[in-house]
Amino acid sequence: MQLLKNVLWATDFSNEAKSALLYADLLARKFEARLTALHVIPDFSPLLYDLSTELASEMMSKLENSKVSGRKQIEHICQDQAICPSSVVVKTGPASKVIVDTAIEEKADLIVVGRTGTGGPEKSPIGSVAHKLLRTSPVPILVVKKIDGKAAISKILVPTDFGDEENIERDFAWKIARKMEASLTFLYVLELFGHDFRLTDEMFESALKKLKAKRKREHVDVEIDEAVTRAFNASDGIIDFSEQKDFDLIVMSSVVKKVPRIFLGSTTEKVIMHSRLPVLAIPPRFE
Repeated sequence: MQLLKNVLWATDFSNEAKSALLYADLLARKFEARLTALHVIPDFSPLLYDLSTELASEMMSKLENSKVSGRKQIEHICQDQAICPSSVVVKTGPASKVIVDTAIEEKADLIVVGRTGTGGPEKSPIGSVAHKLLRTSPVPILVVKKIDGKAAISKILVPTDFGDEENIERDFAWKIARKMEASLTFLYVLELFGHDFRLTDEMFESALKKLKAKRKREHVDVEIDEAVTRAFNASDGIIDFSEQKDFDLIVMSSVVKKVPRIFLGSTTEKVIMHSRLPVLAIPPRFE
């Protein structure tokens, strides 16, 4: 079964959203999937009830103009980057809710967004829309930071804590690696905080043996590797290892160790916030 049949790129016209388009297009082309472009305009209709007929009419006119302008901006960005989406959708409403609803309506297999965009707090390292999507979307989300140059995926990192529920993201990452002809590395971070440092070497060796024992498959057409690294916390270990080894993509669950989604796995969120790499977050119970 094909992993990606429809990729949804949601844009607010920020620089990070433009970078996200490069990854959306790359994956859509590799998987021969549809590429749907979406822009969401805030819905001011509840305010119209408190306005005079003349002002309400003016607001409605501006809203319609914004829709036309939004579509033209998408077309201009795509033309500028020589990318041709299968369809362009402009809607009104709360951005994160509309994106999720559109993903479901369009039967999208992946949502691709910029990390901060223009709608989040000025100093926030992750935008409010991406933040809400990570908590509510039933569809995997690729969160992209602004990049210089072209999108590329040749080395994929998959953090692991040996949980059985990780089979879903392992399989997702494997299918991307196979299609992209990329290598795949499973990483276990041995957290030192709270441990007796005298036991570190023993724990390190034990973790490495356990990771190798849980290796599910041997595939001759994909380079697969395992690694264990030491760090004071998992997020720092993942970020440092991924950047030192020049990975292109991190694939991980949006929930860590069955933490309720309202809290969002802190490891995943910190990696998205501070890593320079795109992070593909898989929601729980995703099939």
